[in-house]
Amino acid sequence: MLPLCCWDTPGADTTLWAAAPPWGGVYVWGGVGTAGPAPAAGADINLVIHDGWLQSAPSSRCHNSPCPPPPPVIGAINERQHRHSADPAMSSLDAIREGYARFDPHAYLQNNYVPPRADFSSEECVVPWKLRCLAETFASGEICGRTLIDVGSGPTIYQLLSACEHFEEIVATDFLEVNREELRRWVRGEPGAFDWSPFIQHVCKIEGRGEPWQEKEQRLRGRLRRILPIDVHRADPLGAPLHPPADALLSTFCLEAVSPDRAAFGRALVNVGSMLRPGGHALLLGALGESFYLAGAARLPVVPLDEDDVRGALSDAGFTLRDFRSYAMPPALRTGVDDVDGVFFVHAQKPLEG
Repeated sequence: MLPLCCWDTPGADTTLWAAAPPWGGVYVWGGVGTAGPAPAAGADINLVIHDGWLQSAPSSRCHNSPCPPPPPVIGAINERQHRHSADPAMSSLDAIREGYARFDPHAYLQNNYVPPRADFSSEECVVPWKLRCLAETFASGEICGRTLIDVGSGPTIYQLLSACEHFEEIVATDFLEVNREELRRWVRGEPGAFDWSPFIQHVCKIEGRGEPWQEKEQRLRGRLRRILPIDVHRADPLGAPLHPPADALLSTFCLEAVSPDRAAFGRALVNVGSMLRPGGHALLLGALGESFYLAGAARLPVVPLDEDDVRGALSDAGFTLRDFRSYAMPPALRTGVDDVDGVFFVHAQKPLEG
């Protein structure tokens, strides 16, 4: 039996319960609707460890007296946060970097960029939704210039298909060499590279200019001139400032997937924002309510965000929010390769100096 400790959550409708597992650390769980005095020492509590978290189960005994001080709690901890909390074993940046050493780009592409998620027969599927958000935003003509940096490109290029019409140069970046090499293989047109032609054809269709999709493919290959390593947790993510700064940033499913907590997510947003010129634009696509995703042998933690988390981080980083859209993942697209609740799309702008 694990020793359990109980605390009320100030100002919340939950009570915190915590258990110290034999290997160290503390697991915390918020019981919805259990506000009120903490149970007395020795009281029976229906909790048990399951998949690293306390859940309802046969009775365990509460021991208040030997408990350490309660962990700091900011705001209410509810059942949804408990369900989506990141694995404590992956709570440090070093651990996250080690986890990504097992990242398999081919498995990741198969999990997310083939049907059912990449089903172009329905505009309600998640990939067409993402492409439409980007196409509509770039169609305004407001976001353009010399250089766009794609932060954390991964092994994908779909996010750049509309952008390539509006920038002289696109700089792709990723922490992993395997992903950078996957991008180079596509740029070189090597056999065996992932087939992005259905995505290119769909973007040409929704942009409505009537150009052959092969022309867009060649245009993107020609403008994707640099593929660089990046670490979003450094003050200079590229290792040195970019001169001149980028006119726009684009980042898809990166910052929340490489941050151990919301604070690290916010700091990463500040770091990448430093690469953007005053008045420049940032476009973000990311996961809502996700705690992990799979990429081959790698089971990678994600800091679970809600809409308020994203809005708050943008404000704290000095961005002005221009557009916010969200997509709820339908049951048919919950394929077991992650536990994502939905997707957000953001258009934000860095203010002009002075």
